[in-house]
Amino acid sequence: MSATEKRSQPQPYALVGGVSMRDLLASCAAAEAVSTPPRVPDPGTARAAAAERPQAA
Repeated sequence: MSATEKRSQPQPYALVGGVSMRDLLASCAAAEAVSTPPRVPDPGTARAAAAERPQAA
């Protein structure tokens, strides 16, 4: 390579199919969060929260 030819600058992040690795990992984390069912509340916590709620009249 001659001194007049421009060298390509390294990418700040890897591209996989036109998508940055950061975006790919973020979308995977979001998909996992959405697809994971909610946890069953701890029975002790649920009873305490129910006791603190005012009763409907």
